[in-house]
Amino acid sequence: MIVDDQELLRNGLTMVVRSQPDMEVVAEAGDGLEALKALESRRVDVVVMDIRMPRMDGVTATREIQRLDDPPKVLALTTFDLDEHALAALRAGASGFMLKDASGEEIIAAIRHVHGGDSIIAPSTTRRLIGQLVARADSDPEAVLGMLTQREREVFLGLARGASNAEIGADLFLSETTVKTHVGRILGKLGLRDRVQAVVLAYESGVVTPGEQATG
Repeated sequence: MIVDDQELLRNGLTMVVRSQPDMEVVAEAGDGLEALKALESRRVDVVVMDIRMPRMDGVTATREIQRLDDPPKVLALTTFDLDEHALAALRAGASGFMLKDASGEEIIAAIRHVHGGDSIIAPSTTRRLIGQLVARADSDPEAVLGMLTQREREVFLGLARGASNAEIGADLFLSETTVKTHVGRILGKLGLRDRVQAVVLAYESGVVTPGEQATG
């Protein structure tokens, strides 16, 4: 589903998605309220969600979507490269954040990543976003790590550094299947939706800081 209050941009995104043989736009909406209404009667895998809209903005709509049974993944999209928008979207449950000036190929790739269970953040936003997370950190790594077993700690620290399951497995001499199982348990214990929320928590809690190895 494409959600944007600008009809021209919404139509453009729809055309880009429909150009893919394995993708279909099953619904469009002009704001968050319309999006929630559409989800009452349609099965959607990924919602491409504008952040700034009238009536109900994308952050609020994303938060409401997370309350649904088996909610779709959300890829947040905005014109403005502002940290508070990126962070608010991720906190609300979005699995990714991209800028509207990204190319069609980049947006399609982001949709695929999000649908596949991965997370994506616009490269131009990442450094400032991390800086903001660190500024807000409560510097209590043990409050997070204390909830995990020793092996889960090791896997979580890999997640915090942005490593893939394959990279974590290679570092810890584990199979990708085993790493995937640990990741699922970690997300469950910490009440996280996906890997990007794990990275946010790692920086906010002081488990990892820019330019340093993860703590623990």
